[in-house]
Amino acid sequence: MESLHFNKFSGNYLVLRPNEVSVFDLFRILWSHELEEKAFVECPPERLHENIRRRWLIFMSLSSQKLLLHAAGPLRWIGEKVEMWVNLVSLNRNVFVLLSNLLRGKVKMPDRESEVFVSFNGGLDRRVELDKNIKPGDCRYLGALAAMAAKLAYENEAFVRRILGDYWKMELIGYYNFWNDYQKKNNTQAFMVYDQTTDMIIVAFRGTEPFNADDWSTDIDVSWFELDEMGKIHGGFMKALGLVMEKGWPLNLDDDRPGRPLGYYTLREKLKEKLNPTNATRFMVTGHSLGGALSILFPAVLALHKEGLLLERLEGVYTFGQPRVGNTKFKEFMEIQLRNHGFRYLRYVYCNDMIPRTPTDDLTFLYKHFGSCIYFNSCYKGKILEEEPHKNYISVFAWIPRLLNAAWELVRGLIVLPMMKGPEYKESWLLTLLRLWGLVFPGLSAHNTQDYVNATRLISRRIYHQLQHNRRPGKVINGKEE
Repeated sequence: MESLHFNKFSGNYLVLRPNEVSVFDLFRILWSHELEEKAFVECPPERLHENIRRRWLIFMSLSSQKLLLHAAGPLRWIGEKVEMWVNLVSLNRNVFVLLSNLLRGKVKMPDRESEVFVSFNGGLDRRVELDKNIKPGDCRYLGALAAMAAKLAYENEAFVRRILGDYWKMELIGYYNFWNDYQKKNNTQAFMVYDQTTDMIIVAFRGTEPFNADDWSTDIDVSWFELDEMGKIHGGFMKALGLVMEKGWPLNLDDDRPGRPLGYYTLREKLKEKLNPTNATRFMVTGHSLGGALSILFPAVLALHKEGLLLERLEGVYTFGQPRVGNTKFKEFMEIQLRNHGFRYLRYVYCNDMIPRTPTDDLTFLYKHFGSCIYFNSCYKGKILEEEPHKNYISVFAWIPRLLNAAWELVRGLIVLPMMKGPEYKESWLLTLLRLWGLVFPGLSAHNTQDYVNATRLISRRIYHQLQHNRRPGKVINGKEE
């Protein structure tokens, strides 16, 4: 068995290695008590019995990740074909013009690296301009900007550069493809942009791509690490942000990593370069789905490293459809940082989106949300809650209302919203297909970025005023509030 010394930075951990497990091993998990001898599971010996009780969870996670390892190639191929078709139709205006161009031998073929090629998520919502009715200074501006940046993070560099320059009039500082030390590949994308009108740097992490098996493996990896100060944290998210193999989160990297930049360290150094005593520039972090988890984990590691100067410049963290990241201790650790450094953490949750309700807040995971939850119903009416309704998604009584709501969302996007709010709210044919799928799986179809962009554009100013008027607690020192 490969010797990995996780105890150098974590005294309590569970690490799963799907590439080491066989089909026979998977089923042995269900009755074997010898987890400590398995190459595909590692945990401290004294925690063995605790993790044996989670054998079904370990089995489900390993088997799902193993399946994704084998399906990665076919899944990527399907995704490429779907995206090529979406762009082929768009580039030739519509299906009918495409057929006409085909007969005339004048078909316009898409290029995946071009500035007009959109991802699957971009095909769901074609809007690229910021809302002209929400100007800088409007209390809704940063939330609406964050939602659009989180959506834009799914696109290629040429596309991002064009939208920022031609439509947003902002400066692209960097477009990044970060290394994952555990997956041994570059699979975490983010970009950094400067908004001169607000003197703000925006860091946007890409979320889970629908046809990216590595992203899905990150999401369903139940590995975790417990750090003394921070508590227990989802291992997949830490790995994606830049957890260093066998070292955890060293303050500084002591080795040269050409072609293998780690997300947290690269972004931290770039922010230090841009945020200096000669300016008053602040920054915000945003992301959708997996990107949301990375967005709140980023300031957590900054706090672990006592990066007070950066945290004082952090305006806020804005996440959309973000899964839970850590346990109660992590929640308490971050609540102290929110109080001490005064940055805003807004967690947007749309209706029946199931992703913010995972991993579950129960005896299995004990993962907790924190911060201000802005919850929206299917009419985009928002309210501030401590936790979204049906916090673990599973509810026998909610199944029928969810299906009825999914049917309403289909009608709303095609007819109601465009009539009431304008043509920019009309949903694409691709999103309409997703809504139809939502009649069977409503929790997944509600996770799309269009609903979050709509929510931040249609939100009442009253919500932000209510947040603004909430009392800002004093600093917490040694567990006591000043």
